[in-house]
Amino acid sequence: MSRGVNNLLVLSFLTGLFMGVNGCLGAQVEKILERKGIDPRYKWRLGDIYSSDELWEKDFREVGKKIPELESYRGKLGESAEKLLALMQLQDSLNVTLSRLYVYANMRRDENTASDTYQALADRASTLSTNCSSAASYIVPEILQIPEERLTGWLAGNHGLQFYAHHFENLLRTRSHTLSPAEEKLLALSGEVTRMPRNIFSMLDNADISYPSIKDENGNEVELTKARYSKFMESADRELRKRAFEAFYGTYNHYENTLASLLSAIVKRDIFYARARNYGSSLEAALDGDNIPAAVYDNVVATLNANLEPLHRYVALRKRVMGLDAVHPYDIYTPLFPELAKEYAYDEAVALVEKALQPMGEQYREAMQRGFGGGWIDVYETKGKRSGGYSWGAYGTHPYILLNYNGTLHEVFTVAHEMGHALHSYFTWSSQPPVYGDYTIFVAEVASTTNEALLIDHLLKVTTDRKEKLSLLDHQVRQIQGTVYIQALFAEFEREIHRQAEAGEPLTSTGMGNLIAELYRRYFGPGMVVDDIYKINWGRIPHFYNNFYVYQYATGFSAATLLSEKILGEGSAARERYLGFLKSGSSDYSINLLKNAGVDMTGPEPILAVARTLSRLLDQMEELLAEN
Repeated sequence: MSRGVNNLLVLSFLTGLFMGVNGCLGAQVEKILERKGIDPRYKWRLGDIYSSDELWEKDFREVGKKIPELESYRGKLGESAEKLLALMQLQDSLNVTLSRLYVYANMRRDENTASDTYQALADRASTLSTNCSSAASYIVPEILQIPEERLTGWLAGNHGLQFYAHHFENLLRTRSHTLSPAEEKLLALSGEVTRMPRNIFSMLDNADISYPSIKDENGNEVELTKARYSKFMESADRELRKRAFEAFYGTYNHYENTLASLLSAIVKRDIFYARARNYGSSLEAALDGDNIPAAVYDNVVATLNANLEPLHRYVALRKRVMGLDAVHPYDIYTPLFPELAKEYAYDEAVALVEKALQPMGEQYREAMQRGFGGGWIDVYETKGKRSGGYSWGAYGTHPYILLNYNGTLHEVFTVAHEMGHALHSYFTWSSQPPVYGDYTIFVAEVASTTNEALLIDHLLKVTTDRKEKLSLLDHQVRQIQGTVYIQALFAEFEREIHRQAEAGEPLTSTGMGNLIAELYRRYFGPGMVVDDIYKINWGRIPHFYNNFYVYQYATGFSAATLLSEKILGEGSAARERYLGFLKSGSSDYSINLLKNAGVDMTGPEPILAVARTLSRLLDQMEELLAEN
């Protein structure tokens, strides 16, 4: 999840590179359409943000003129409630306008990435954002210097400031971890240095490492790349998978000492900042930004470790169906059954998603239809258009969705996923003031994944073809394997190496290799062999350089699983709680928002819901296989 300007923009996970137009994936090379050749019904209306570039320029100038006004409150926030309120309202106004400037410029650029005009506008918007952030850098330290009793009295006596009560509460709770201005300046200056291990890893992993050539399924010599490796891991040709696996991980093993040094450095960075800010551990420090108790992280790991049997069962099923003596790491990603070759026209996909999301109720349906028919979505690939897919937008306008729709079932899920993000933003912006018009990464994937859960439930109910149903079941099982179990495995690994370093133990390539191998054996069970060459897997995971991030994949999926269960099983009461969650933005802490929706992430139930779902899917697979 990437964040835009001033935490008001939401950009979902990219969904990869797409081929073709409207599902046309034939052998003939098909020219990519020009944008002017697309029916307006399938293009977003960015004119709803700015009807002309001239209006964009007008707002750009106005924001620039107000930066001195923003700076004029420096040193004065503790004088009166009225001055603090005026500053907060000015900042909100600037943030809203700045987000519109930023979104419009970048989305115009995404329509045609070769456009110098909109690249220039995007660069100018980014510079303006930096200037605003610099001008506003005094605000939080000054608010924290206001005596809490005085601020509490202002909130009680000033109706306008009461809108900001939770915002101030969230700032004040970090007071004990905020240092003196001089110390904060030193920590800020250290940032460029402490980012270096991540930057070096990125350059090594993306620029300097090259992989050897291998023979593909047709016997042709091809240079291995990350994209080809991912494709080969899904191949039905086991020898090809093994060749790719050995070449890929053999390459990383050549760099094991460098990779160990880089990861050790990033762990020490995390410990340095945690101790500098008086946290009990690096885990506590990382989660405190969203006010997530460390117990939530520990609960994910502990509950899944107590419920590994369904994954062990899937490995055994995979071994039997694939006719293997043993399952190796290069056997766990290939589909057990052929992926559906069926293609869906975009309008068919929309109808299917609308049908699947009927349990969400009339209010959700009306908003969804407004999105599908209201200029929110840019559907097809066109010349120069940005690849992938995302949901984005700016407070005060409607959300937008970028697709490169190609007609596959994967793309139908992408439509449901991105509409989930878009409607989360739509309901938040319709219900919350600007200060709460965003939501945290911890909850960002819940709405999108809930939509996907309802879609797969619908497809499994209406699909009568045995092969199609097996393919759908295996698709969902692999989603759970990759999004929940493997991410929890990574989370446990990350927690353990931080604990070791905090205890003064060195982090070596051998030690980290043995640790991750033990975790794979435990999580996947006796049915999988962990090849020695695979012990370097820790060395290729970029998420480890963004500390304690991966667990949120598991929590988001688990929350969505339980929410979809409740919506389908309890009906209107669960649906209304869920809609309340979508409308809440960041008006409360993420844990509380989910609890109000019916999901307590501090307890085991959401994780148990995933384990139950996996067992239920495996039951259905085994029943269908027994029919053969």
